[in-house]
Amino acid sequence: MADADPAVLIPVTVLTGYLGAGKTTLLNRILTERHGRKYAVVINEFGELGVDNDLVVDTDEEVFEMNNGCVCCTVRGDLIRIVGGLMKRRDKFDGIIIETTGLANPAPVAQTFFVDEGVRAKTRLDAIITVVDAKHLPARLEDSHEAADQIAFADVIVLNKTDLVSPEELAEVEAKIRAINRFATIHRTERAALPIDQVLGRGAFDLNRMLEMVPGFLDGEDEHEHNDDVTSVSFEAERPIDPEKFNAWIGLLLQDKGPDLLRTKGILSYANDDRRFAFQAVHMIADGDFIGPWKPGEKRVSRLVFIGRNLSRPLLRRGFESCQVD
Repeated sequence: MADADPAVLIPVTVLTGYLGAGKTTLLNRILTERHGRKYAVVINEFGELGVDNDLVVDTDEEVFEMNNGCVCCTVRGDLIRIVGGLMKRRDKFDGIIIETTGLANPAPVAQTFFVDEGVRAKTRLDAIITVVDAKHLPARLEDSHEAADQIAFADVIVLNKTDLVSPEELAEVEAKIRAINRFATIHRTERAALPIDQVLGRGAFDLNRMLEMVPGFLDGEDEHEHNDDVTSVSFEAERPIDPEKFNAWIGLLLQDKGPDLLRTKGILSYANDDRRFAFQAVHMIADGDFIGPWKPGEKRVSRLVFIGRNLSRPLLRRGFESCQVD
C-alpha cells in the first residue's frame, strides 16, 4: 500500500517530558495562543485517578483522556482507537497533540504512527517535543532511565524552569542534554514560554535517526520497562477543603517527604469558593492557582494524586481527608 501524500496527512505532535517538567503548562500555552489553528488533544496519565484533563484550560478543542496506564505500553491500543475515531472528523481540527505520562518512553508512541497501517495512512508524526526541568534533571538522570529516553528521542527540547538555576548550572544541564542528544533544537524557557511555531509544524521527526537508535523501530519491537519503584496513589474528598488546613498539611508533607514525591497534583474544592483550585508540586517546589469556576451541576469533589517512591497510601489518605471542613 502506498503512503498518502504528506501534504494531506494530519500532523501529530508528541509532547513528553518527565513528571513535573512543565508539559501541561506548554500545552495550555498552545491551546490559548492566537494562532488560528485547532487541535485535538490526547492526554495520558499514570495512575487510576486522572486530574490532568482538569488542569488543561477550557478551550474549544476536543480533549481525550486515557488513565491508569502508560500510552507507550498498556493503553497503546486505546491511542490507535482514538486516532482512528478522530480521522472520521478530520475536518474539525488541524492537528493532533499527544501529551504522554511523565514516565513514557516516546519511541513506542512514535512507533504507533508507522507500524499501524490505518494510522500511518492518515497521519504524519511532525515532532517529538520533550520538556526538561532544568533544576531536577541531573537527579532524574541518576535515578530514572525514562528521563534520558525522553531526551534521546526528542526533536525539540524545551529546557524549562531556567529561572530556578544559576547560569553555571544551566550550562551544565545543557551539556548533559547534548551528551544524550546532539541533534535536537534546545529552547531555554521559564514557564514554558516560547513562540508556538517553535514546537508546532516543525516537520522535525527524522525516521532515519530513530532507526539508528532503535533498529527494530518499524518491526513493532518494544522492550520498554518502567522504573518499578515509582508508584501512584490518588484520593478523593467529598467535603470541601479548608485551605489553611491543606496548606499546613501539604507544606509539612513536602518538606518531610519531598525527595520521594516526584509529582503532586490535584483539583481542590475550597470551602466558600466557587472556583476550582489547581495544586501542583515537584518535590518540594509547589504552586497553585484558581483555574475557573465549577460548572453548574458539577459535583465538587477534590482529587489529589501523588507519584513517587515509598508512598504510604494510608498516611496520605488520612492527611488529605483531615483537610476537609468539619
